[in-house]
Amino acid sequence: MKTLYTTSATTAGGRAGKATVNNDGLSLDLSVPKELGGEGGNGANPEQLFAMGYSSCYGSALQHVAAQKKVDLGDFTVTAEVSLGKNDEGDFQLAVILDTYIPGVSLEEGEELINEAHEVCPYSRATEDNIDVTLNLLIDE
Repeated sequence: MKTLYTTSATTAGGRAGKATVNNDGLSLDLSVPKELGGEGGNGANPEQLFAMGYSSCYGSALQHVAAQKKVDLGDFTVTAEVSLGKNDEGDFQLAVILDTYIPGVSLEEGEELINEAHEVCPYSRATEDNIDVTLNLLIDE
């Protein structure tokens, strides 16, 4: 792999600690959701951060595919819903639903775009065969 960009983050205190990006000072307080036995709170959690990263990365992959096909995405959005659960063996497991809204495209064109974006997105490639990812296309009718 030819590296194009590298960053790193350090977390102290696990899910209820503080996460800091090492090369630019971005720092976030973390908190455990009540659903996971925590106190809740205003801090972020790993699933939220993963949802933000995945939705933005997938959105960029969609822009890349659309540019190659000369398709105007308009005011598109990508929403990543990340769920944490347990698999049949009792191990923690993630699942993701990617809802992609692309105004002004046909169903066929939109499905082609989201499927191709899923093939090139680094997050999609990293999670392939590891977690369930559902792609949903939202269009104007």
